[in-house]
Amino acid sequence: MRLSITSALQSSLPLASPSSLRIRIRIRIRALTSSSLPTTHDHQDLFHPLPLPTPRHVDRAPNAIEKIALRLRNLGLASADHSDANDDFLNREWLRPDHALLPWDKEQQEQEERQPKKKKKVNAATVAEEEDLRRLRTLGMRLKEKVNVPKAGLTPSVLHKIHHRWRNCELVRLKFHELLAQNMKLAHQIVEHRTGGLVIWRSGSVMWVYRGRNYQGLAQLSIKEGGDQISVPADGDATSSLLEKSAVVMWKGENMTPEEVEFNRMLDDFGPRYVEWWGTGILPVDADLLPPTVPGYKTPLRLLPAGMRPRLTNDELTNMRKLAKSLPCHFALGRNRNLQGLASAILRLWEKSLVAKIGVKRGIVNTNNELMALELKKLTGGTLLLRNKYYIVIYRGKDFVPTSVAAVIAERQELTKQVQDVEEKARCKALDVAPLGEGELTAQAGSLAEFYEAQACWGRDISAEERERMMQEVAKANNAKLVKKIERKLAVAQTKRLRAEQLLAKLEASLVLAGPDHDKETITDEERIMFHSVGLRMKAYLPLGIRGVFDGVIENMHLHWKHRELVKLITKQKTLAFVEDTARLLEYESGGILVAIDKVPKGFSLIYYRGKNYRRPMTLRPRNLLTKARALQRSIAMQRHEALSQHITELGKKIEEMKKELVSIDLS
Repeated sequence: MRLSITSALQSSLPLASPSSLRIRIRIRIRALTSSSLPTTHDHQDLFHPLPLPTPRHVDRAPNAIEKIALRLRNLGLASADHSDANDDFLNREWLRPDHALLPWDKEQQEQEERQPKKKKKVNAATVAEEEDLRRLRTLGMRLKEKVNVPKAGLTPSVLHKIHHRWRNCELVRLKFHELLAQNMKLAHQIVEHRTGGLVIWRSGSVMWVYRGRNYQGLAQLSIKEGGDQISVPADGDATSSLLEKSAVVMWKGENMTPEEVEFNRMLDDFGPRYVEWWGTGILPVDADLLPPTVPGYKTPLRLLPAGMRPRLTNDELTNMRKLAKSLPCHFALGRNRNLQGLASAILRLWEKSLVAKIGVKRGIVNTNNELMALELKKLTGGTLLLRNKYYIVIYRGKDFVPTSVAAVIAERQELTKQVQDVEEKARCKALDVAPLGEGELTAQAGSLAEFYEAQACWGRDISAEERERMMQEVAKANNAKLVKKIERKLAVAQTKRLRAEQLLAKLEASLVLAGPDHDKETITDEERIMFHSVGLRMKAYLPLGIRGVFDGVIENMHLHWKHRELVKLITKQKTLAFVEDTARLLEYESGGILVAIDKVPKGFSLIYYRGKNYRRPMTLRPRNLLTKARALQRSIAMQRHEALSQHITELGKKIEEMKKELVSIDLS
């Protein structure tokens, strides 16, 4: 009993020395066991009426959050108002530290939680309950018939099949192919939006769609446009028209933002919509229904403002592509040629938008986005920002001029041309009326007649010797100019070779090659023949590339020797002398015995025997060799040095030949 009380008091008292702690505890226990406490048979209730105070500085925090809170209290940063029992600072679930709130921000959080949250919109007429969902999923497992969704997406024929199945069954099973099968999340949104149903199950490229409780079919489907309602009977001929009208008017019944409303109203001026659009968003204009040719169509006038760069920078291109990525498509295109109607619509669109985004129709044979982009760029003169098998984005350009402004500029240019013509006619009339003296001949300024007249008065004939001398001077000047150009190339090549030599010298300083070992193990001729035959039959080999011999090659040789006595290397060096130098270097660095060098289809094979007294070294990678990266630098520097040396030699020979030609010209 005394030990348990002592341990309880030790955990609640402040830190102190053990001796003083024991004295205080014993005194307190004796005082408590005297007549000051009531006598009872239950010893566990002795200390219940006397709760001991808990010091603030010795609480042991079980986790990191409580340690931080305890440190704040000890430093005095947390006030007493925030240390109540109702405070849930330590009881909060800490999912992310950047979303954690301090206790004094609790009121603001509660105010945000009191605000009504936006309910998620469901396309089905009535949300199914859990029991209905279980029943529907059980029913879906028994479905065998399915509706195949082609590459073009939810076309009117596919929608007609879905509604036809919904007349007899609550569920329909959809099977997607190609593009939508790769993005089932997008397919989920499109199906719920276009059909008005609810996707209750989805796996792979298959999904089950529920029609809803209050589904009435296409016979009584009403479309609200403004304040009127249009009811269409479910006849076979009227079904497709109903689907098209519902797809077109679908966006007008939605709660769209002001920007979307303005965008939708803008597209109404360009032409009919493409009702088979596979995406979720405002339906684009069907560019195939626009006229293929426009009478009198011309490429628009373009005028670049003074001091502006005609081309876009990389940052401007990136910003334009980001802007176009968030925009819905303006047009949907399926043909490759005859796009004058689309081009005129794009020109009108550019008066309100910087870019024109065109979606390529899916499921149409022989669509070529490259031909589409080239034709539109030729007709409109815009800048192509993006082109792939899904979208084409064209920027109007910095030199774009709206149609009204272009008409004013063209009219002004025509007026200027008329004024110039009038002035030219007046000038010619004044020359014709001017009086001429007797025997005077007139010659038009700047004409061939004037040249012949001046040549006859002041010119002289050039003799053959003078012509030859002039030809020699021209040839000499050209040769001197060419010599200076080649000398400039020679100086640049010499500078590059000097840099390569400096890099090679730096790398060679860290390369310390090992010398031959005079006390080396040898093998007999019979062993060499046997090792040679075994090594040629080995399938495993080490490739020796352009880096040559570096520390990784020696490490791989030791790793091979861990499991077998022989190791085979294959190098692609062309000259046998270089191969022998490489084989000798490998023998010195690895400590093995060179068995043979053979010519094989892949290059030269080098076979090494590890030796009878082989012991694996402590460090497999020798420190005196280059690393893999430095070996590659050395190889590239050597190739550059060799190529530059050959180039410098050729330039020197060419300069000498041209100087000899100059001397021969001077002597002649």
